[in-house]
Amino acid sequence: MNATYILKPGELTLKGGNRQGFERILVQNLRKLLALRGLGGAEAQVQGAGGRFFVRCPPEAAPAAEDALDHLFGISGWARTRICEKTVESLFAACVAEGEEACGRGARSFKIEARRTDKSFPLDSYGICAGAGEAVREAVPGLLVEVHSPQALIQVEIRDRAYVYSMTQAGLRGLPVGTAGRGLLLLSGGIDSPAAGFKMASRGMGLDAVHFHAFPYTGEEARQKVIRLAGIVGAYTLGIRLWILGFTEVQRRIKAGGREEWATVMLRMAMMEAAEKLARRTGAKCLVTGDSLSQVASQTLENLSCAESLTQLPVLRPLIGTDKEEIVRLARSIGTYETSILPYEDCCVLFSPAHPVLRGGVDEARDLYRRLDLAGEIDRALAGAVVEKCGFTAPGAKAPV
Repeated sequence: MNATYILKPGELTLKGGNRQGFERILVQNLRKLLALRGLGGAEAQVQGAGGRFFVRCPPEAAPAAEDALDHLFGISGWARTRICEKTVESLFAACVAEGEEACGRGARSFKIEARRTDKSFPLDSYGICAGAGEAVREAVPGLLVEVHSPQALIQVEIRDRAYVYSMTQAGLRGLPVGTAGRGLLLLSGGIDSPAAGFKMASRGMGLDAVHFHAFPYTGEEARQKVIRLAGIVGAYTLGIRLWILGFTEVQRRIKAGGREEWATVMLRMAMMEAAEKLARRTGAKCLVTGDSLSQVASQTLENLSCAESLTQLPVLRPLIGTDKEEIVRLARSIGTYETSILPYEDCCVLFSPAHPVLRGGVDEARDLYRRLDLAGEIDRALAGAVVEKCGFTAPGAKAPV
């Protein structure tokens, strides 16, 4: 018998007349995630009806299907579910079986919750809860009824058939990737920027990324670290195109021709200029950074204003009000933290001044930046960019051309 999963949409239910469009993209994304794990249309079926979505696959494919569900934005939760005929006897038997499994997992109390969208079923929701609860209590002596804080919550949904489940897993929530346009993520090798990309993807944004490499000051290990980070984030976003720009000459020019205390701000302005040019070429509608207000000298309100002062595209900073502990927790939960802390420095720290300006003025920053005349070096960096396709394929598979 196939394994069946029931998916619960979250925020999508608030979309009114636009809901069908969001649900269509959700289903498309789910099918792509399943296909990346070797579960095409023949191996896994995806269906939707009445505010729920269902995935059916062979039992041996269950781990791959569950991994896909863990990477899907747009659902509040999912659960592997039992399916039975819409008779009282079959339903109560399924609830008893679910109770026995819950007891085997160590649960000592339970509660039944029921939702009946098919009003032809002979019991209403209260009747289902009362009757199924009594059946479980009699058949599983190790379980006691507890309506306030049960250790096992057995849920029943009466639809085309009866669905019974108790191990609901939390979904990623948010909106399906691809429903909110495309942004360009400035991706370093640190903790913050991958987390920022994940946060924007959770709001439905598709992502490309750009990384600034300073060979030979940063080596191949640092480059591979960023490619790996892009792949981890790309597993949630259905892939990321990562542009790697050689920024060594830009940094050398800043160090040779600029004021030392302004070096970091000048570098951030150059990165913004390069990223905006790339975004316009690739169709991205905004820039995304991992800035957190006042976390480091370059992230004071004044210096952030300097960094974006020559940029026309919106600059989104989803972590701006988030402290480091929260960012680290997020990075751990999405799987980027252990890679981010590998000891390979990126170009942002190589030429950092000992005493950076803390509250730069925008007019002065613009004047200093123009004097550096970096446009030619930035254009050469863009012309020599290397593109890596990250997260488009399952591990070990060949990336698309």
